[in-house]
Amino acid sequence: MYKFNSNFRWTFLAQPDIEVVTLTLPQENIDSNIEKLEQSSNTVAQLPNSCEIDANKNVTKTLSEQQLEYLLSNLMKYGVLIASAVVLLGGILYLIHHGAEPAEYHFFRGEPSEFRSPGGVVKAVLSGSDRGIIQLGLLLLIATPIVRVFISLLAFLLQREFIYMIVTLLVLASLIYSLVGAYY
Repeated sequence: MYKFNSNFRWTFLAQPDIEVVTLTLPQENIDSNIEKLEQSSNTVAQLPNSCEIDANKNVTKTLSEQQLEYLLSNLMKYGVLIASAVVLLGGILYLIHHGAEPAEYHFFRGEPSEFRSPGGVVKAVLSGSDRGIIQLGLLLLIATPIVRVFISLLAFLLQREFIYMIVTLLVLASLIYSLVGAYY
């Protein structure tokens, strides 16, 4: 078996008494594209939104970008946690009241009409319905990314990032269309 060393030596591993053949490869001229790349790596381009570059040539974010990122990450994190807690609470209450009942899966029964709209879910929760609490948690879970997209849209509007604003507006429109289309 042959082994290729980093010093460009081929050695035969099965018989250690065999002489070693050394191959020296001639160094070719460095490609001019690599030279241009090395020269351009020393220069720094103008970055948008007054970003800064630290000593390790990493791009650092501005304070407003960091605050927006922190706000959006906390919104997603706490939105999912609150929605999960509401669904868990509704599930526990449902099991306390209906846990001993036998499941009847002989016929398909769709959602009752009171759970088919956000207003109906709120009315069911206010009336003390366990299933209404579960549905409210699911609505909160669905609303969390929609609120995130809306806040991103407002942030891009304030920063005057029109391309990002248009893309975010298209995402928000498709989300709203899919929700409204589900009711009609």
